[in-house]
Amino acid sequence: MSNQSLGLLVIGLGVAAIIVGVLIWAGGLSWLGKLPGDIKIEGKNATIFIPLMSMCLLSILVSLVLNVVARFLK
Repeated sequence: MSNQSLGLLVIGLGVAAIIVGVLIWAGGLSWLGKLPGDIKIEGKNATIFIPLMSMCLLSILVSLVLNVVARFLK
């Protein structure tokens, strides 16, 4: 991998991080963690939260993005 392509990758990751940060700040991702299949157990003194569906969705999205990036870098 050349320095130029590595630099573009780092810039792309930075832009993606900024976009996600703005979405979180603006409330655009407020649905994340509230999907059907996310488990929340509330007790008297503790709360257990297991975001199963949210993590599955994020895993699929990250896999798709990484596959697209890998195709462009080849």
